[in-house]
Amino acid sequence: MLTDRNALRQRLEKATDHLETPLAVVDLAAFDDNADQLSTRAAGKPIRVATKSVRCRKLLERVLARPGWRGVMAYTLAEAIWLVRAGVTDDALVAYPTVDRAALRELTGDERLAAAITIMVDHPSQLDLVDQVSAPGSRPAVRLCIELDASWKPAGSLHVGVRRSPVHSAVQAGALARTIAARPGFALVGMMSYEAHIAGVGDDPPGRAVRGRAIRIMQSRAFPELLDRRAAAVRAVREHADLEFVNGGGTGSIAATSADPAVTEVTAGSGLYGPTLFDAYRNWQPAPAAFFALSVVRRPAPRIATVLGGGWIASGPAETSRLPQPYLPEGLSFKGDEGPGEVQTPLLGEAAERLRPGDRVWFRHAKAGEMCEHVNELQLIDGSNTSPAPTYRGEGHAFLG
Repeated sequence: MLTDRNALRQRLEKATDHLETPLAVVDLAAFDDNADQLSTRAAGKPIRVATKSVRCRKLLERVLARPGWRGVMAYTLAEAIWLVRAGVTDDALVAYPTVDRAALRELTGDERLAAAITIMVDHPSQLDLVDQVSAPGSRPAVRLCIELDASWKPAGSLHVGVRRSPVHSAVQAGALARTIAARPGFALVGMMSYEAHIAGVGDDPPGRAVRGRAIRIMQSRAFPELLDRRAAAVRAVREHADLEFVNGGGTGSIAATSADPAVTEVTAGSGLYGPTLFDAYRNWQPAPAAFFALSVVRRPAPRIATVLGGGWIASGPAETSRLPQPYLPEGLSFKGDEGPGEVQTPLLGEAAERLRPGDRVWFRHAKAGEMCEHVNELQLIDGSNTSPAPTYRGEGHAFLG
């Protein structure tokens, strides 16, 4: 492993020696291999790429050109519109409900966009908002997808999973589908459920064996319940609509979700970059493909090397798992009372003794696409060659504000 990391470090250094830090790179060999591994695990069901985990148009186009990948799951309607207009896709599912009136006006005023984009709903009030923007008789049909809450509720008020859709039961899903069917100007074409407590929670967290066992017990009970409930919900919705797709899963559950007969397609994105959160999964770990580099600027003491910047913290609960990981050279760690800082980050360890001002430290982000919010372009590494590719930020887009 040390030899492999040393070889990777040498290759990254050689490919980017002409560039200044901070910089972010994606190793295309690892990216492509991860894409193929995910496709194999999907066992013939198409994979919709989660754009928030990539945030680079060139890489979205790259993965969509590979076998087994079809369509995108965007995170805002404005992003979906941009991707369709840019020719990246003609099949965009917006993962979250939208209240963006300007984007809705653009969607309902363009036949091509209306045919290519599906928006998410979980309550009739979201239909009311669309009608306020554009009257049903004056627009093309707006394509809709119902989100079924995938969380596990084993007893009473106990809730395991993220807080997403209020539609949890088959009865609720059927009732919403019936409401949509009675509303002019809408076409219900899909259902989606994201099992975040399975796909997004690693079952083997490093150094936390008891927590790992608890997570595995939870997942072994929660997933069968979801399979039965999702199948019932799909049947209930199909009584009112001819569904084109039923979407589920994520990188962490892609094989299990693909095996669900009720599901017609799965979603993945983080597995393309292989961020550190996926080191905690037993069933499959993607190869690290995305890295960022910072330069050493001072040596405040023996066995301490300080890099400029470093506070590239991931979203989610404020805990150690959301911190970036100093990866190359191996053997570096954060100073406990400082951690990664916005301006400077002291790094400890034997490897720090060998670092000098101007040397680089390579990090892995805890999540995937969030790294792209810190840079205007990714350096795509193909062997020893490097080519720049703009991130969303580099193309002037801030789809989350």
